[in-house]
Amino acid sequence: MENYEKLEKIGEGMYGKVYKARDRRTGALVALKKIKIENEEEGIPATTLREVSLLQMLSKCIYFVRLLGVEHLHKNGKPALYLVFEYIDTDLRRFLDLSWPGLDNPLPQNTIKSFVYQLLKGVAHCHSHGVMHRDLKPQNLLVDWSKGLLKIADLGLGRAFTVPVKSYTHEVVTLWYRAPEILLGASHYSTPVDMWSVGCIFAELCRKTPLFPGNSELQQLLYIFRLLGTPNEQVWPGVTTLRDWHAYPQWRAHDIAQAVPGIEPSGVDLLDRMLQYNPANRISAKEALIHPYFDNLDKSQY
Repeated sequence: MENYEKLEKIGEGMYGKVYKARDRRTGALVALKKIKIENEEEGIPATTLREVSLLQMLSKCIYFVRLLGVEHLHKNGKPALYLVFEYIDTDLRRFLDLSWPGLDNPLPQNTIKSFVYQLLKGVAHCHSHGVMHRDLKPQNLLVDWSKGLLKIADLGLGRAFTVPVKSYTHEVVTLWYRAPEILLGASHYSTPVDMWSVGCIFAELCRKTPLFPGNSELQQLLYIFRLLGTPNEQVWPGVTTLRDWHAYPQWRAHDIAQAVPGIEPSGVDLLDRMLQYNPANRISAKEALIHPYFDNLDKSQY
């Protein structure tokens, strides 16, 4: 660790602390993530090692924040694990606020298209390796301004990298991008949960405000039901048997195009396919990449 000079603490959660640091050998800025080790006598848990190896594999993709190294050391007889990532200072939330401030200042359609396409490339890469992210949101997507690149960070692979449960800021445990099957207490869910999150992020890029800004699980569900209609057994077989299902107010579905003004019809269609209630009907990342919405995007740059 003497190769790294810690500059400031930039985050903290259940997994440990994150520092902005400088690599003394190259002068490059890096992000150091210190992973908490629960049972110090037993050394590094196998689950953490497994997650690190997955992270190494996934971060070879340009749409993931790159893991540059893993430093394992003993300090005062205690084991410590640091993950060294490339440092990118702007997340998508900040990028939106700084580049195109104000609700009446929409993002250019091509920027939206490029960001959604890159996000789908990263999610498809993740899913092709059998990994769900489980916590996609604008704060977990980093933007490299100089290259116009969007990169996925904070892989929710398992305990070491899961979202902090303790709320450090309101948005750390935000429900806004959470799929309805998780909100309704499904015990089994899979990669479609990430596609729901992608849909919510896509809509937010178009609107400049969150699509479903609930501040409790119940309110979150009601926001969703009000726009998409209250689900039933016809549209989502098995929904009424989920653990947290109750008798909800009955709303009829609205035209989703009203929620995303200014977007072309093929974009509305793609969003509609991402926000299907039945996870089995939700479009996959791989299918989404060949959706007509991206037909006029210059894909050679990706």
